[in-house]
Amino acid sequence: MLKKVPIAVLCSGGGTNLQAILDSAAAGAIPSGEVVLVVSDNASAYALERAAKAGVETAVFDRKAVPSRAEREEKILSVLQEKKIGLVILAGFMTILSEKFTRAFENRIINVHPSLIPSFCGPGFYGLKVHEAALARGVKVTGATVHYVNEVCDGGPIILQKAVNVEEGDTPETLQKRVMREAEWKILPAAAEIVCKKLLQR
Repeated sequence: MLKKVPIAVLCSGGGTNLQAILDSAAAGAIPSGEVVLVVSDNASAYALERAAKAGVETAVFDRKAVPSRAEREEKILSVLQEKKIGLVILAGFMTILSEKFTRAFENRIINVHPSLIPSFCGPGFYGLKVHEAALARGVKVTGATVHYVNEVCDGGPIILQKAVNVEEGDTPETLQKRVMREAEWKILPAAAEIVCKKLLQR
């Protein structure tokens, strides 16, 4: 029986959420899982350096080198299956995954979204755009959500949510930082442990 679920983290950018997962794992907060692979669709993503520093293997399928989404997905699926990955974590991964991909890892892909779903989510809501929309709407509370990924963008069952107050004078950038620090970096590693624990009990 598996003692730890092999985890792959998919990133496109700086990898701050990846770092939160790596730090939590190093601190013993994800005892049921182990990050064994970091995959990126951006060859210059800083997330790859974070992975290297942590001694985690990486795989890159750059959007410029492999412009076809279907082809990139095939390559990613192939490496995930080869590594016998049990859980896929999307941490700032900028490619929307197809139904074929999500079906291949049903109930084994999770994503962190920078709002309290169902607010400010779905197609077109990513990165700073989410925080811009929250401020434009005048909400007093926002936050982050970790959810299972299915074929509906941001539509899978919710695992964890954490609320964050919007403060007077917030810009999309200051709000983004607070949501990351107070919510995303806490609930993503916690959700990883919840899901890995469930997978081990199957």
